[in-house]
Amino acid sequence: MIPRYSRPEMTRIWEPENRFRIWFEIEAHACDAQAALGVIPKSAAKAVWKRGKFEIDRIDAIERETKHDVIAFLTNLAEHVGPEARFVHQGMTSSDVLDTCLAVQLAQAADLLLADLDRVLKALKKRAFEHKFTVTMGRSHGIHAEPTTFGLKLAGHYAAFDRAKRRLRAARAEIATCAISGAVGTFANIDPRVEAHVAKKLGLAVEPVSTQIIPRDRHAMFFAVLGVIAGSIENFAIEIRHLQRSEVGEAEEFFAPGQKGSSAMPHKRNPVLSENLTGLARLVRGAVVPALENVALWHERDISHSSVERVIAPDATVALDFALARLAGLVEKLVIYPAAMTRNLELFGGLVHSQRVLLALTQAGMAREAAYQAVQRNAMEAWQKRKDFLGLLKADKEIARHVKPKALEALFDLGYHTRQVETIFKRVFGKG
Repeated sequence: MIPRYSRPEMTRIWEPENRFRIWFEIEAHACDAQAALGVIPKSAAKAVWKRGKFEIDRIDAIERETKHDVIAFLTNLAEHVGPEARFVHQGMTSSDVLDTCLAVQLAQAADLLLADLDRVLKALKKRAFEHKFTVTMGRSHGIHAEPTTFGLKLAGHYAAFDRAKRRLRAARAEIATCAISGAVGTFANIDPRVEAHVAKKLGLAVEPVSTQIIPRDRHAMFFAVLGVIAGSIENFAIEIRHLQRSEVGEAEEFFAPGQKGSSAMPHKRNPVLSENLTGLARLVRGAVVPALENVALWHERDISHSSVERVIAPDATVALDFALARLAGLVEKLVIYPAAMTRNLELFGGLVHSQRVLLALTQAGMAREAAYQAVQRNAMEAWQKRKDFLGLLKADKEIARHVKPKALEALFDLGYHTRQVETIFKRVFGKG
């Protein structure tokens, strides 16, 4: 991922220094287990920890000749460890190192993403309670529907990211597995207790049955979860982009002093953060299909998955980390305009109360189809001619026979639509 959309802590996970450090720990912990089992001398295991180190440039130079990254690493490691290096990597295969390392890196990335989600959730909760009863227009198909509150809008997004957090926790647990099982996963040349020891030291679970690799359905699930999180980010971003439109003007990204919206038009205040989030979400979701396609591999393994993961693992996690941080900042500083919400609510002369009138007429004995037609003809006149909906209803003789003018007026109470806000908030946020 390019630096523009990268944050240092996540980027460090995918840098060579961290990768080779994990490789070293895998090999060194495996040596400890082998020594405890009497397979290699204890002095050899101690030598690996004491003298073992690596140089990235040297590994790259060796790989240019060997065309094999793990061999290049082991060769460089041996240059420091000395004769005892012959006991390193006993009974292991390259994928034991590569897959276990990837599991560690993805778990590290998940931990950062979980912290990012916590910040997003905190921001959404704060703003949701702030606008718990700020009445606004609910829309379906982009068209005015019935009143809701801005707090309920935010509560819905909070619930989505709360689900995302639970899914990511589960995906982290599923991906954090260790495989040190040898060439085709049979433990023919290495004791399963070595795998168990390395797994414990690295905070991983043991892969129950591996081939030469950890099964890629685990990785597919991990990236699928990242894709769903990205979808929730875009869902929120689209909402802000619509609400910031000049014709709506109900919410707006914070516009900093000195910020410029357009090189040509000085008046412009564009939803650039939300648009950026939409684009980043597309990038993260782009990792999902390749991860799914990696599940199907030849026999005990091939390497068709390898090049895919070397790209999507850093890019998807780095992009999502950046996007979640940007989203949290957007929510924290989001500018909200209740007056504009009220203005838009009143734009069509009370049409948003049409369902209440329909229900009142059916309760008063009118057939539903007849009631619908009666309300709709008045609604269409109010819509097309910008007339007062309540006034039209009062003047309609068919409606007046069933619901009196005073009763009609009572049906236009906005408070009716906020009666269950507390119930919904308790469902989302609990009683605390």
